[in-house]
Amino acid sequence: MLPVDVAIWLVRAAGAYLLAGFLFAIGFAFWLVNRLDPVAAHGTRPFRVLIIPGATLLWPLLLTRVLRGDRSPPTERTAHRRTTA
Repeated sequence: MLPVDVAIWLVRAAGAYLLAGFLFAIGFAFWLVNRLDPVAAHGTRPFRVLIIPGATLLWPLLLTRVLRGDRSPPTERTAHRRTTA
């Protein structure tokens, strides 16, 4: 496989990831974010537009949390928490 072919494949894969992420992010920002964060249910339209770029990039993580129905915030795993627990 030529290096150009690899580059083309990588660009197409990145484009597919971003397209899937953007489509998910639109639905997430306007409907699904309410399932993860009750405070976001009162978010304004500019807030929802503002979270679209982050949701586009982090869509696998957010989709996993939505499908699990996980409403609790993630817990930090730090050395301090491990020694005090």
